[in-house]
Amino acid sequence: QITTVSGNEFLFQSDIDFLILDWFHAIKNAIDRLPKEQRITSRNSEFKLRRSSSIELLNNLDTESKEPKPEHRKSLIFRLNYSASDTNDRNRIKSRLKKFISRRPSLKTLQEKGLIKDQIFGSHLHSVCEHEKSTVPQFVRLCIEAVEKRGLDVDGIYRVSGNLATIQKLRFVVNQEEKLNLDDSQWEDIHVVTGALKMFFRELPEPLFPYSLFEQFVEAIKIQDNATRIKGIRSLVKKLPRPNYDTMKILFKHLQKIAAKESVNLMSTQSLGIVFGPTLLRPEKETGNMAVHMLYQNQIVELMLSEYSKIFGSEED
Repeated sequence: QITTVSGNEFLFQSDIDFLILDWFHAIKNAIDRLPKEQRITSRNSEFKLRRSSSIELLNNLDTESKEPKPEHRKSLIFRLNYSASDTNDRNRIKSRLKKFISRRPSLKTLQEKGLIKDQIFGSHLHSVCEHEKSTVPQFVRLCIEAVEKRGLDVDGIYRVSGNLATIQKLRFVVNQEEKLNLDDSQWEDIHVVTGALKMFFRELPEPLFPYSLFEQFVEAIKIQDNATRIKGIRSLVKKLPRPNYDTMKILFKHLQKIAAKESVNLMSTQSLGIVFGPTLLRPEKETGNMAVHMLYQNQIVELMLSEYSKIFGSEED
């Protein structure tokens, strides 16, 4: 709180000590730049800055306030007194902050101690796989198993949205806990499981189809001759990093099983292409060709489902 000799009061409030110091120095520097004749001081030749909700004094300054405050509203007071001690205080604070920062444990140390857990959602695919020492994320496997166990015959599987609040809850559980039981009654709605799986792929910093190969996949799907088109897609799939290839292979094999039940669940390869196209592959930078790209994205997924054995099979197939 700043009180001027004219009676005006200004309140600056923050719980961030660095920010308070910035304010302190900014105000002092502004006053120091004034012509000497304009530097009007109060009868005590000082202005007071008071910070609420703090019990730590960063400066060895007077802590008396104008009126008593409850214990939970103790004040932090700064005094602007333009003396040599201000420089000493500032240097002392800088020294304390440097020591504090230098002693902070690294992110790796916190992760090793279990204080910070590796996130599953929003992490790079290779990071998740490296942490789990696998080439397919465990969460992807669990979701696929759950859907194949109780969702193959469900009308609109993967197209129908689950409850977003429950999906977010599942996302939180996956990011916080190592073990997950999708048979738990709170995940009984299979659309919550499929919604979480789609969210996992959607939140990958780089999609399952890497940005570097996006344009090449688009060019391949444009090829008119079907055999040549399949060969082009197959060649690009073989270039994928191992986590991408293995995850894509298990996912598309699963989606093939969904499409095989089309007469019951009403999800054809075309429908699955529409659902998963924009989720699995997208350009790094969106352009005015978004609608055209979306068409190609859908067609790529549809073709890979229809020709799964030729694209993911061995060279002899």
